[in-house]
Amino acid sequence: MHAEDSLRDRLVDVGVDLVLTEGVSSLGLREIARRAGVSHGAPRRYFPTHQALLSAIARRGFGDLAARFAAAADDGAPPRAQLRALAGAYVRYAQEHPGMFALMFRHDLLRGEARAAGGPPLREASLPLFGRLVELVARCGVRRDVPAEVIAVALWTNMHGVAELWSRGSIGLALDEEDTTPDDDRLDLLIATIVDTHLGDA
Repeated sequence: MHAEDSLRDRLVDVGVDLVLTEGVSSLGLREIARRAGVSHGAPRRYFPTHQALLSAIARRGFGDLAARFAAAADDGAPPRAQLRALAGAYVRYAQEHPGMFALMFRHDLLRGEARAAGGPPLREASLPLFGRLVELVARCGVRRDVPAEVIAVALWTNMHGVAELWSRGSIGLALDEEDTTPDDDRLDLLIATIVDTHLGDA
């Protein structure tokens, strides 16, 4: 590997480790440079802006989430079952990596022109995951009165809401449960309810 590529990857590796262990607030350029063992100005040679570096870090998160989607969904299973599996993987990823999850969906990174060393905008890393949802919704074929893209957006919105609210303990409180930490059975029931609500009866 070329030395410059190696250093660029090291900067991103350090950023990924920081956001996973210490959260988004730890992702300062100086701190990343210090932990990577380079001068504080070195990241600017590979990432012209702070946003570009954050986008490269968040892109790793989307790669990880895509891998989880691939592992969770059995291609031979019915599309509704695959949707439930992907929804579960999405929420569990948010629970396990809240800092990375928050970074991945920062509006300024997704909508801005931040580019990772000439790479495509961050939003392009998220589109294949959404496309997978649209494909599975279309294959269910139960709501011909609503476009598959609209149903997929509604599903994704609910999935994201569950991820955010559960991380704050709000869902457990709403259900009047003493233990507000995530529970797999409760999560599976919520996801099944969300999918069935938006797709209609199987």
